[in-house]
Amino acid sequence: MDDEYLDPLVFNPSSMLGVAGIMGAYRKGNVAIVNAIGTGVADDKAVYVYVPEMIKYYLNEEPILKNVPTHQLGNPDERKVVFDNINKMVIKKTNGSGGYGMLMGHAASDKEIEEYKQEVMKDPRNFIAQPTINLSAAPCYMQGTLQPRRIDLRPYALYGPDGIEIVPGGLTRVALKEGSLVVNSSQGGGSKDTWVLSPPAP
Repeated sequence: MDDEYLDPLVFNPSSMLGVAGIMGAYRKGNVAIVNAIGTGVADDKAVYVYVPEMIKYYLNEEPILKNVPTHQLGNPDERKVVFDNINKMVIKKTNGSGGYGMLMGHAASDKEIEEYKQEVMKDPRNFIAQPTINLSAAPCYMQGTLQPRRIDLRPYALYGPDGIEIVPGGLTRVALKEGSLVVNSSQGGGSKDTWVLSPPAP
């Protein structure tokens, strides 16, 4: 949930989603908020471009997992690469969420692509692009039969006095529409239980 909707007494008074008074309890130390106020800054898509360099700078080490190649469309050279390969790209608004306002190049018509390019050119810095990733699939029970649906895994990391701990599990998001790569719940996606198996006993 965006901070704006967290507490209608502090942020957005028209919010029907938040909990009135939770910020007061948070300030007094009576409750903990898992995604602390302001952490959304780190989830801004404009940051994706810089994640590998941030890891090198702050941790003085090479990233263990590779970042999905990300192009900042405010850069004319990168924008040209993206526009020349747009059928293989996903373009997203940096301040967008929930799968809204993005272009899936492989599934867009020529008209949709041209209109989206025009939108990008109004303010290119507000867009990033990434190559289309062929997500893994898992069997789902749909209308009485098992059918493949695309999934992604969102792991969780907890930060505390003893450092960072990766939770043994996570959120597996599912694209419930056949053939879709969009797993967001706001776009008709769902979720599946995520199981992490212990290694077999010796």
